[in-house]
Amino acid sequence: MPNPYSNQSIAVFGVSQDTSKYGYKIFHTLLQKRFTVFGINPKGGSVEGHSLYSKLSDVPHAVDVAVLVIPPAAALEAVSQCKQKGVKEIWFQPGAQEDQAFVLATASGIKAVNACFMAENGLW
Repeated sequence: MPNPYSNQSIAVFGVSQDTSKYGYKIFHTLLQKRFTVFGINPKGGSVEGHSLYSKLSDVPHAVDVAVLVIPPAAALEAVSQCKQKGVKEIWFQPGAQEDQAFVLATASGIKAVNACFMAENGLW
């Protein structure tokens, strides 16, 4: 059975060049599984030959889903960027949850989930 997210574009906030970090692991796995995925890191850069965008508005395509692998203090700004971009769904990875950000997402009509995107969707 195909993954319900396989035809959607996904932005991963918190992608790092450090292969031990979950931002890298999630981005790498989604790339390997041939998802349409964009990496977000305020410092920019690249991972595995793919450019990282410093903010979501720099992504030149529509984004359906955001996966937040960032500190809770950065979650509110990430949700604001998602709201402006028209993202439909945000997953707050364990450790990224922040109450105000979750409330902003749901109040903006964005589906918000406090769970591991990869585990909940059988991608690990």
